[in-house]
Formats: sequence, C-alpha cells, structure tokens
Amino acid sequence: MSRLSDFVKTKRKQLGLTQEDFAEKAGVALTVIRKIEQGKDNLSMSKVSQVLQMFGHVLGPINEKDETRNS
Repeated sequence: MSRLSDFVKTKRKQLGLTQEDFAEKAGVALTVIRKIEQGKDNLSMSKVSQVLQMFGHVLGPINEKDETRNS
C-alpha cells in the first residue's frame, strides 16, 4: 500500500494542493485522502479510483512478479 500512498502524496504536492483542497477537487472526503496517504488498507476501491482519476490513472491488478522485478 505504500506505493499508492507515495504516489498520491507526491502527485498532490506537485499540483500544489493541500489534502483539503485535493479532497474537494476529487469529490471525496478528507478522511479518504488521509487514509490513502497514511497507507491504510481499509479503503473503498471506488474512492481510490476517484482519486486516481485525478491523475489520469485507474485502479487495476498488477502482477506481483512484475512488481518485484521493477523494484
């Protein structure tokens, strides 16, 4: 989950947005952004998808073998 949290936090900061501003633009609650950036694992897939859409990304399966090779 840390890859997701790092990705969202870095992209949000690149846009120069606070967590509050980003949550509003993404149409999710502030707690959703905080949970994602803290690496929590009890996240709603639909909310994560909404957040990722802000960066032109989608939620999808990644082959674990491919992930460890790219690390």
